[in-house]
Amino acid sequence: MYQDEYLRWLSADLIDFDLEKELHDIEGDDDAIKDRFAVSLQFGTAGLRGTLGAGTNRMNIWVVRQATQGIADWVRTQGGTQTVAISYDSRLKGWNFARDAAGVLAANGISVRIYDELMPVPALSFATRYYHCNAGIMVTASHNPAQYNGYKAYGPDGCQMTDDAAAVVYAAIQKTDVLTGAKYMPFAEGVEKGLIRFVGNDCKDALYTAIEERQVRPGLCKTAGLKLVYSPLNGTGLVPVTRVLTDMGITDITIVPEQEYPNGYFTTCSYPNPEIRAALQKGLELAEETQADLMLATDPDADRVGIAMKCPDGSYELVSGNEMGVLLLDYICAGRIEKGTMPEKPVAVKSIVSTPLADLVAAHYGVELRYTLTGFKWIGDQIAQLEAAGEADRFIFGFEESYGYLAGPYVRDKDAIIGSMLICEMAAYYRSIGSSIKERLEEIYREYGRFLNTVDSFEFPGLSGMDKMAGIMEDLRANPPKDIAGYGVAAVTDYEKPEDTGLPRANVLIYSLEDGASVVVRPSGTEPKIKAYYTTKGKDLAEAEAEKEKLAAALKPLFA
Repeated sequence: MYQDEYLRWLSADLIDFDLEKELHDIEGDDDAIKDRFAVSLQFGTAGLRGTLGAGTNRMNIWVVRQATQGIADWVRTQGGTQTVAISYDSRLKGWNFARDAAGVLAANGISVRIYDELMPVPALSFATRYYHCNAGIMVTASHNPAQYNGYKAYGPDGCQMTDDAAAVVYAAIQKTDVLTGAKYMPFAEGVEKGLIRFVGNDCKDALYTAIEERQVRPGLCKTAGLKLVYSPLNGTGLVPVTRVLTDMGITDITIVPEQEYPNGYFTTCSYPNPEIRAALQKGLELAEETQADLMLATDPDADRVGIAMKCPDGSYELVSGNEMGVLLLDYICAGRIEKGTMPEKPVAVKSIVSTPLADLVAAHYGVELRYTLTGFKWIGDQIAQLEAAGEADRFIFGFEESYGYLAGPYVRDKDAIIGSMLICEMAAYYRSIGSSIKERLEEIYREYGRFLNTVDSFEFPGLSGMDKMAGIMEDLRANPPKDIAGYGVAAVTDYEKPEDTGLPRANVLIYSLEDGASVVVRPSGTEPKIKAYYTTKGKDLAEAEAEKEKLAAALKPLFA
């Protein structure tokens, strides 16, 4: 009963003034108590994510300790080094959660390697692999608004945890009382006993070396004169991104001053997501003022990067994740062929919701393009398969439409550090030959056709949101549409049927239309949303946009 759980928390010593104040503030408010205590945050393959606050359905030190006890129980069955790597970003309570996770692991006799400064997702993935850890923990809520924090769990390969491992961890969590079940040792005691150690400079430097080795045209940036505006969006990108860019010779970097340093309140962009224009607004204003070639922004945990490119008329245009994925694939292929560094039988990887334009570019360069489910761990799994065959170097690039890119097998998650490096190198290269990213993108569209890829999201908040989402997906399966906006449905691919797709089971439906367009419908794995991905193609942008609008208008009532 949620009221009983609330009273138990109210009478406990929570060692956190914010939590205790919140519990007293909601006294007598049944709706507020129910919202916080009727359910627990679910631990999935992405770990935990939720709003900060008191209760089992919020992110707080007690929920973090409980989850970490579940990780510890799993690690202790795994043998190996009995070590876990931990990093955290600039979010509120981030260091508190990281420190408490370390204390739980140490109390369970598990060694910890924790960063002594906030560092991004790719650094956590790298440290997990570098120290041969059993697991990794990244305290982050990615690009969510300021009131959120979260907890991503990684396996020994530096990939986000597999479904099977996450299920074992979740079972252990459910057996652990949230207030009394986790073992705990103060951070200082763990350090004193040698169980908690900081990540060394050797590991940090090895990450930068691994990234910089993936330059396509080394030395080019030293003379290209690229002018850049960069925003870390008050997150973790500042130190690693500027280090790599200056190492490769890009020195004309103007940092957006209001977004330079870590600030978990994200006061200048309420939604610190480089996919949306509002988050880049400060940077765009500065780019126009300085007439920069490029405006670049990384999200708080620096696994995604978004850009605005300068157009011939001096304006700035945002580049979508699909467009950047295609641009980078094209640049890496052309550059590595030119430099003689293309491996034999090269492999690129993209998610099933990413643009089919990448298929045409890969085919043009003789690159095998593999498809995965949404979630970068599946791209990491493809790298792992190549590595197991002794062929990791065949992997040249992987991307998701949601602004995630990776070139190289040194980590197993998307990496905005290497994304930033390659985007800037690409911009510098086109500048050096009298062209630009914008001009190259238009050339690609002229060569392969004017594709348009867009995403609509439908939110289902509240305790009943997940049930509504499940009902919509169930209805779409039971009553598949014969046409959408008058365009006949040629085929329906249901990823709940792995025997038909050759991929693991997933709650995804793809409608292939008779005119070559497609619609993908999938619930988000991290937020209470259903997403609809549209791919249309026209003789020009207007034609592709017109078809998208028709499809979206026809589907909208289904998500009401």
